[in-house]
Amino acid sequence: MSKRDKTAELRKQLFQLLKERAFRRGRIVLASGRESDFYFDMKPAMLDPDGVALMVELILQEIQEVKADCVGGLEMSAVPLSAPIAMRSPDFGRRLPGFFVRKAVKDHGTKKRVDGADIAGKTVIILEDVTTTGGSAMDAVKAVQEAGAKVALVLAILDRGEGAAELYAKAGIPFTSLFRAEEFLAVI
Repeated sequence: MSKRDKTAELRKQLFQLLKERAFRRGRIVLASGRESDFYFDMKPAMLDPDGVALMVELILQEIQEVKADCVGGLEMSAVPLSAPIAMRSPDFGRRLPGFFVRKAVKDHGTKKRVDGADIAGKTVIILEDVTTTGGSAMDAVKAVQEAGAKVALVLAILDRGEGAAELYAKAGIPFTSLFRAEEFLAVI
């Protein structure tokens, strides 16, 4: 099986898993404050052995050509992905230590907003489970920039197609996603 065929098969498997475990219909208020009649709850898929394995494999394939030193993002969406990506990255010919950005600095301990790998002076990839307007991942972008890192890419598992791509383009930050909401809406 060619690399392209393998990627297509992995993507098909993850699509099916997300369709079954992450996609929901019904009124909900999103993190952006917008209301929607559909929702993607990635946590059940991200914390499932098959789901995380598929996501990590596809993410590592997607970022093969991206020059970066570390991978992470805003808690809670990036935490279930950054550790297994860090663990599997040597299988893809590189070491990508993980980090996460706290939503708020704790009042004890090291009081760091960015925890895990030391990202100062490094180039990083920001992970996000679902993007709508892109605001949550942009918080992580700002935090890592304040910590002295450069952002090479923001990568989402799923982009709802409601402004995130435009936000990152305007900021000059490359953005991609493994899936777009419209792919699911077309078949569900």
